[in-house]
Amino acid sequence: MEIEKVGVIGAGQMGNGIAHVMALAGYDVMMTDISQDALDKAVALIGKNLDRQVSREKIAQADRDAAMSRISTTLTLTDLGQTDLVIEAATERETVKDQIFRELLPALKPDTILTSNTSSISITRLASRTDRPEKFMGFHFMNPVPVMKLVELIRGIATDEPTYKACLNVVERLGKTAASAEDFPAFIVNRVLVPMINEAVYTLYEGVGNVRSIDEAMKLGANHPMGPLELADFIGLDTCLAIMNVLHDGLADTKYRPCPLLTKYVEAGWLGRKTGRGFYDYRGETPVPTR
Repeated sequence: MEIEKVGVIGAGQMGNGIAHVMALAGYDVMMTDISQDALDKAVALIGKNLDRQVSREKIAQADRDAAMSRISTTLTLTDLGQTDLVIEAATERETVKDQIFRELLPALKPDTILTSNTSSISITRLASRTDRPEKFMGFHFMNPVPVMKLVELIRGIATDEPTYKACLNVVERLGKTAASAEDFPAFIVNRVLVPMINEAVYTLYEGVGNVRSIDEAMKLGANHPMGPLELADFIGLDTCLAIMNVLHDGLADTKYRPCPLLTKYVEAGWLGRKTGRGFYDYRGETPVPTR
């Protein structure tokens, strides 16, 4: 099918990034959230990020203006019913995603493709609770969406070939690269990445090194652009914990047990950059390690 209208559920870090790249690629985008304030902030941030691309001569001013004109917002989830492709980018909680799909499904066109930006939850299981498992798949963008070139495409057991090809065509139109992943917990990127972060937290928990030494060791010793604890703060410690729980529950292997220190930080509400504190404290002029 030809995809021209895209619905994005969630105006947070991932949702606004997805709306940004979709609009820039020429798609008409309708973004929804439960908060008007979140929608207003998302549109403002998209404008700011597009302005940065103009200033760096990545895009022309006309492209920026055209992209902004293609983005609309709504507080009513069912307004997305006439879109050709829906990308759910809400919180990484399965119960929330199920509730969203239940409300949205009666409003969708029969041929609308429904996808989730989940970074770890079973696509087959999510699809089985919808009326279109053959037109459901995982569409996992990397953060920050406008910068990162990879998109993981994950087929559930029932996903048909036309749905996969339609999503692959979207990725190509965005100028990104698709990696096809099997529907196993955390797929490819997070199956490798988040256990590494969890091990870095264990290294901190056991006193092998402090926050700064662990991050510097991996940046200078393994040529990583960000240290694992800095990266965890960027991703969100609640998201890291959720992915580790999915891995631990789904694979039943003790090597995926979330570090107790990671759990403690999440319980404290220290979720990283988005809350101002995580493994670093971001409330001052420069980030300061919290341990």
